[in-house]
Amino acid sequence: MVTPTNLIQHSLELAAERCEDLTPAVYRRLFRKHPETEAMFRRESGDLVKGSMLALAIDAILDLAGERNGNFRMIECEVQSHDAYGTPRKLFSDFFAVIANTLRDILGSDWSPEIDQAWRTLLSEIDCLISRTES
Repeated sequence: MVTPTNLIQHSLELAAERCEDLTPAVYRRLFRKHPETEAMFRRESGDLVKGSMLALAIDAILDLAGERNGNFRMIECEVQSHDAYGTPRKLFSDFFAVIANTLRDILGSDWSPEIDQAWRTLLSEIDCLISRTES
């Protein structure tokens, strides 16, 4: 068996094979961890916004873990734009950790130590991006 070189992408691909839409699982976990966030989504367009936010986050994750074409800079832009809403920066870090933990649950025994380490490294890098973003 050939080991994939991009373990972040591989974990997302495995999850996509098992789960048609990550959005409900990611946001259930987020709302359990941060109940205050549920009120941040308007009811009439909440699902659309959640799906769009998750898609942008995954695009940034894939770029940061891959070719770094600049899509990962979305993280810094969103941190700054959400400052105006009073969104705590820690919530951004937690959101990306929620994505990783949701994937871990979906992958089960296929969540290898190597995938875990790749995600830990990526989450640490995201934390650095968030903390260095100017307010």
